[in-house]
Amino acid sequence: MDRPAQDPEKAGFDNADEIRSSSNDSQGIDVDAGFTPEEQRRIIRRIDRRLVVTVGAMYCVSLMDRTNLSAAAIAGMTKELSLYLSFEQSIASLLFFVPYIIFQPPSTIIVRKVGPRLHLGGLTLLWGGVMIGMGFSRRYTHLYACRILLGVLEAGFFPSCVYLLSTWYTRYEVGKRYSVFYLLGCVASAFAGILAYGLMQMNGQQGLTGWRWIFIIEGALTCVLGIVGYWLLVDFPDSKRKDWNFLGDRERAWIVARVNRDRGDAHMPAFNLGRFLRAGADWRIWAYAMIFFNTTTVTYALAYFLPIILQVNMGFDVGAAQCLVAPAYAFAGIIMFGTAWLGDKMKFRGPVVLINMLFCIVGLPIMGFHSSAAVRYFGVFLTTAGANSQIPAVMAYQANNIRGQWKRAFCSATLVSFGGIGGIAGSLLFREQDKPHYRPGIYGCIACTLLTMVLVGLLTLDAYFKNKKADRGEIELEADDEGAQQGFRYTY
Repeated sequence: MDRPAQDPEKAGFDNADEIRSSSNDSQGIDVDAGFTPEEQRRIIRRIDRRLVVTVGAMYCVSLMDRTNLSAAAIAGMTKELSLYLSFEQSIASLLFFVPYIIFQPPSTIIVRKVGPRLHLGGLTLLWGGVMIGMGFSRRYTHLYACRILLGVLEAGFFPSCVYLLSTWYTRYEVGKRYSVFYLLGCVASAFAGILAYGLMQMNGQQGLTGWRWIFIIEGALTCVLGIVGYWLLVDFPDSKRKDWNFLGDRERAWIVARVNRDRGDAHMPAFNLGRFLRAGADWRIWAYAMIFFNTTTVTYALAYFLPIILQVNMGFDVGAAQCLVAPAYAFAGIIMFGTAWLGDKMKFRGPVVLINMLFCIVGLPIMGFHSSAAVRYFGVFLTTAGANSQIPAVMAYQANNIRGQWKRAFCSATLVSFGGIGGIAGSLLFREQDKPHYRPGIYGCIACTLLTMVLVGLLTLDAYFKNKKADRGEIELEADDEGAQQGFRYTY
């Protein structure tokens, strides 16, 4: 397949000089902007440190805050608030996702209007306050209210981050960046159990039980990161708002020009509701969303119930169940970055998704059906690695194949909304009546894995035929009305 390359002649263009000219930004700055290759690398490294690390750290606390119910449950919350796994705790888990799904679509519009610093920093500060409030819940209804409010506030965070990252990098740079972004979330999942176990030891301090300190201390850390994030976050590369001590106009213009050369959509057209909603006519957006649903169904099931599965199914005590989560997520981080590096290097996305699904399709039966607890724990490693590595893989998959700023915004919101629906499904997979083996939950995860493989096959066939059309010069206009780009090819 012909792929866009750094040199326009290699990207399938007939007139390299014309394309170089069209790649310049509105200020007329050349795509290289007079920067040497070393200076260009330094600029990208500055963006990595400032943008990827900041949003990754903020997502770290986001994931930790929404998934610490299981840690609190086995630390005494279930008994103190009269929660039972078969009913009230499952409700507490899924209540988060109802507002989380509803409030996501507007988030990518709002972040463009007010800027990432105010939008993301403010949301993080506010939900940190809600987390502290959860630590003072006296009845399960108080916990329900806090979970709903937490869903409202976290709804705008993840899709805005996905969208923001996609605007700064070219298509075959974004895979590793998404993996680092989500890898920091895996660090949260890996060490959240250990942190929760440590905070449980504060039981009795100030008259509060151990599970309450989990929410209070983690909420306070979130508030601090929200304030720090406001100063460290960066705006969109084409924004007129200034970021303190970051890139100058000439460096920003170079970023805009190189993204424009890669996919031709670096500039932001005026918002139009019809154009925004018309993106929904593209079936690929819903296919990517369904893949993300399948993925998050498994990842949230693991996040919410893995400590419980380790305790009930595999016979570990509370402390061991909290701490044994960490090695599986650490292994997932290694696989995640390795597959993302492979995808960027080889310039493909579908095969990375399939590799991750192979981990799951092997790990899930081992985790669910083997007679030895030690071998089942090995299955946890494979399943956790495959499912969590899939999150950045799917984000890169859709980012490579969706053009147009508002269409990308719509796709990001839809993708993460379906991820929220997957969160609801994941929170209901492992039921009290199915213990100790939880086999219906295992079957559900296997079904999601197989459906993902089918969808990747359909998307690959679609990309193949569209690229053949482009090779013959039969370029089709994109649904976002921003026009076709000579030399653009869909990524397999």
